[in-house]
Amino acid sequence: MNHAAPGALRRRLATAGSLTAVAALALSGCAASGDATAGGSGDSDTIGVSLIVKTTTNPFFVAMQDGAEAAADELGVDLTLAAGKEDGDEDTQIQAVENAISKGDAGILITPNGPGVEDALMKARDAGLFVIALDTPPADAEAVDITFATDNFLAGQEIGEWTAAKLAGEQATIAMIDLFDDKVVSVDVQRDQGFLDGMGIDLADDTKNGDESKTGSYSGGEYEIVGNEASQGAEDGGRTAAETLLSQNPDINVVYTINEPAAYGAYEAFKAAGATDDLIVVSVDGGCAGVQNVADGIIDATSQQYPVKMAELGVQAIFDLVTTGEAPETTDGLDFFNTGVALVTDEPQDGVESIDTTEAGEICWG
Repeated sequence: MNHAAPGALRRRLATAGSLTAVAALALSGCAASGDATAGGSGDSDTIGVSLIVKTTTNPFFVAMQDGAEAAADELGVDLTLAAGKEDGDEDTQIQAVENAISKGDAGILITPNGPGVEDALMKARDAGLFVIALDTPPADAEAVDITFATDNFLAGQEIGEWTAAKLAGEQATIAMIDLFDDKVVSVDVQRDQGFLDGMGIDLADDTKNGDESKTGSYSGGEYEIVGNEASQGAEDGGRTAAETLLSQNPDINVVYTINEPAAYGAYEAFKAAGATDDLIVVSVDGGCAGVQNVADGIIDATSQQYPVKMAELGVQAIFDLVTTGEAPETTDGLDFFNTGVALVTDEPQDGVESIDTTEAGEICWG
């Protein structure tokens, strides 16, 4: 069962729809900024925005903070930064939401650490704050006004399609290194399930990780899923997860990971075990360090996201809402605002659109 449109259709939506929408929002934001500078409503009161990320141990969220700060400086927005102590820390994020309400911020930008944050976000909306989820859609869509994010299912599909093509019919013995095993977060499920769908593996319930058949056929041949292990999205977690899966089956030749820190940790585990020959490691992020890992052969392919753009557009959207009354809209055909994705690899495969590490390095986030 597939909750998404086929890969080709979703890719057309991403390229023809969302990138046009990104450009349109950016252009409308520039006009709004100009109006405020000329003496519009933006002159009278400072616009307060809180950015609440999952953690600052992951470069993805550091880049997001940098992008938000740059946009806030340009627009004259009063930006408050907050972060969980670690990926999954809901309590610290809840406190940051409460602080934003108390300060009277105009809006909140948040990468939710889990469903436990959502009641606080609804409280913020009830208090009149405009709430935008970045990167990670909430489980309850009513918790936010809109989500700016990568199409994470598509990001997974692209690395899955590439992996299937790269294998060229060989047996796929797969290690699945996810984010959590104690809570459900949309980005975790969507990337995992997208990867399997891209491989051509039948999904059981596409809202759950790990319930698909452990053996069967993918689009090019036979597969075995050794298991699903949580990494917490961290390098040491990826290493431990890989060690656990290797102990179960030393013949693993495909490693899917939730993000690039986990991918690097997993590779190190396989390297220590002398098991990197013919190993395929795929991931999602596309940060500059991750792109370099692709160039170095540590990661074979990754789906590149644009967290700086998410943050910049989020700050711009709240500024525009306050100064012009214009609220952002979702991308045509989707229930979120799609900030784009591109497959990065130096080993292109027939029928799978990609960019190389040189091009990706020019547009990666720091």
